[in-house]
Amino acid sequence: MKINIQNEIIFSTARSGGKGGQHVNKVETMVVGRWPVMQSALFTEEQKKQINRQLQNKITKDGYLLVKSQQARTQLENKAIVIHKMQNWIEAALKKKKARIASVPTAASKQHKEVAKHSRAKIKLMRKKFRPNDIV
Repeated sequence: MKINIQNEIIFSTARSGGKGGQHVNKVETMVVGRWPVMQSALFTEEQKKQINRQLQNKITKDGYLLVKSQQARTQLENKAIVIHKMQNWIEAALKKKKARIASVPTAASKQHKEVAKHSRAKIKLMRKKFRPNDIV
């Protein structure tokens, strides 16, 4: 499911940290993207709730999905990275998980388990002190 949320993302820029010398101190290459999940017109209410549930640790108290990137050297590349990350997170949050079908143990495995239990019980029984009036 490909829904383009690029038009709803609010972008802001800041100075990137790390190495880079004089140039990094005067150029704002880090991009922070904020997307208001509950105000989005692209998704239904149920989908918005599912996104909120799945991405709750990435959504701020104000209801914004927050993503930042400072790995590229240009603002445009970082902006593309932010958009790509958000798209991937949203697609993953909306993906339906397959219901797990419980497996049934085979007859052979049940029999093997029973045999193993009895042999273990015999070993433990042999550890007991023998008394003449006990009948095994």
